[in-house]
Amino acid sequence: MFFVSCSRGKKKPQPWAKRGQASGADGEDLRHRFAGFVMILTVAAESVSGSKAGKPSGEDICWRIESQVISQSFIDDQKGRLMKKRITLFLPALCGFLLLGQEASSSPTEKRRIVVASSYHREYLWSQDTNKGVIEALLAFGYLDSRKQGDEYTRNDYVESSRAVIRKLWMDTKRKDSLKHIAEAVKAITEEIELFQPDILLLGDDNAANYVGNQYIDTSIPVVFWGINGLPLKYGLLDSIQKPGHNVTGIYQAGYMRECLIHLKRLLPSVMTFAVLSDDSETGRAKAKELKALAAGGKLPLALVEIVRTNSLLEWRAKALELESKADAFFISNHNTLKDAQDRTIDQLEVGAWYLRKIKKPEVSHERQFVEEGLLAAVDDSGFKQGYEAVRMAHDILEKGMNPAEMPSYAPERGAFIVNRERAGMLGLEDAIKGSSVIEEFIDKAQALHVGMQGGNLK
Repeated sequence: MFFVSCSRGKKKPQPWAKRGQASGADGEDLRHRFAGFVMILTVAAESVSGSKAGKPSGEDICWRIESQVISQSFIDDQKGRLMKKRITLFLPALCGFLLLGQEASSSPTEKRRIVVASSYHREYLWSQDTNKGVIEALLAFGYLDSRKQGDEYTRNDYVESSRAVIRKLWMDTKRKDSLKHIAEAVKAITEEIELFQPDILLLGDDNAANYVGNQYIDTSIPVVFWGINGLPLKYGLLDSIQKPGHNVTGIYQAGYMRECLIHLKRLLPSVMTFAVLSDDSETGRAKAKELKALAAGGKLPLALVEIVRTNSLLEWRAKALELESKADAFFISNHNTLKDAQDRTIDQLEVGAWYLRKIKKPEVSHERQFVEEGLLAAVDDSGFKQGYEAVRMAHDILEKGMNPAEMPSYAPERGAFIVNRERAGMLGLEDAIKGSSVIEEFIDKAQALHVGMQGGNLK
């Protein structure tokens, strides 16, 4: 960068005789002055570049420049003395600029340290969907160098790139939902966070947002959540949606349950009534409460017959069989915390496989993961978008200096209306889905009917 000083003397400069050449004594003086400035900048450039090779740096840079300036003959006359004064005033700024430049060139860029804490477990389909969004955003915003690093992060819960060090932690509260386990998980995660010393904390879904988030509210670590069911004000992390007021903000789920039932009605106009099957998890309770409120307000296209909310696998199955004859369709909410008579948590896909083989009524749900499992349809409250948008917010905080307290929390727009072809075939709905303008995306297979099980987990 070059600094140009403009004299405000009374004498006007002589016109140039030729481009790049002055006439008379003034021209000679200008040439001397220009040569002096070139010399200063040359010495400065040599000193800065030399510092990388162990040559003089720091105060030596300024000393060399000042020594060269004092020794120049063009400072002897009156004009020279005026020029010396200007150069002297110029030197501190130039030296400061060079020292900063040298410091920046000799110090490596510090990598961002990011912790991602999930409420659930790696095998959970929703967690897989949100993870895809997280990785895509980490790539888009430059925190990962390649998709190979994304695979490494997914596999090992850790990756170090040229720009970031990223650590993933799991609470596993779908399979272990007791208060005792949650307390132990929070303790373990907070200990890991304290050791890791992150620049930012990403919290996936309700339990991480609530139990871990409240450990870090009003601390120096910015926090971004995703996947909270409904408005996130319920956990005391935000003052309001538009102005959170603390070091916490994030992405929540709108649910789009009304849209799910509207699209099911458009696809199958003969359906008039529906029943809800849900587990009794934090997520399940939130969805059931919203559906009940929508039905009470007359905002649904179908009449609600009953809401079943339980963590007993036997009760859940019994009510499914009972309501099959009472309702035209089902809304299947989360079913991840169901337990058998031995108090063993049953995997989502194991529950789904039983349901798909036993129940012959159409069903709708609220996320892609359930259509991948094998349910007929869903308007996707996208896990991919939840993860992606959370990383976008984190990027704005880390790189743009935005303040979480002033960043509104929001829900992304709905995803596609998705239909599972295999389930449609099981229900004899091939003609209904053929050429339907309502359907925006198809999934071909029902995972629950094809994935082997071992100990309640995916093989």
